[in-house]
Amino acid sequence: MTDETDSRHDRIRHHPTAGPGNSLADWTRARNPLRVAISYVAVWLIRISPSLRLKRWLLRRLGATVGPGVSWGLEATPDVFWPDLITVEREAIVGYDATILCHEFLQDEYRTGEVVIGERAMIGAGAIVLPGVEIGANARVAANSLVTRDVPPETTVAGVPAEPVGSSAADDASAETAGDTAADSGVDDSETGDDETEPGDVGVGSADGTDA
Repeated sequence: MTDETDSRHDRIRHHPTAGPGNSLADWTRARNPLRVAISYVAVWLIRISPSLRLKRWLLRRLGATVGPGVSWGLEATPDVFWPDLITVEREAIVGYDATILCHEFLQDEYRTGEVVIGERAMIGAGAIVLPGVEIGANARVAANSLVTRDVPPETTVAGVPAEPVGSSAADDASAETAGDTAADSGVDDSETGDDETEPGDVGVGSADGTDA
């Protein structure tokens, strides 16, 4: 986690776009279409695969930083355009149907920001994490929350937007988060060591040459 005075807005990069249309209409200038197409197929497999090992392998091939023992739930969606801005540290859980966003397309610009999910943090089912957010170690995000700001370590947040909750509510939210994520953990194929290198590694990042 960074200093308390540093917010997600301070870490977001702004990319102005030219022309009369909105930034999404001109997305092919922001990201190579071939790279996005490859990323989309990989993200689809990440969402539906029951294998945690395969999910980690695919996320790494897309450029995400994924620690050992990370559990990525069914239907959970990493950013399709900028998956390389995602960091998920050791033993963290991203629950069912959660979404990790690293970009925002606006009218006159698009924005990008790295998302960091700390060691052993838990992201509940259906939660959405916005670009530039850092979630501390052992933090908990309750189901269906919208995370618009950093979450300190050992803190439970809930709601839209997500806010810290009291001790009793934290216990309930933690139990709910654990239940939501454990129920869809998929095939238990977690490794005893790091699975950073596996047979047949193929880099996806070079598919587009250079990016804008």
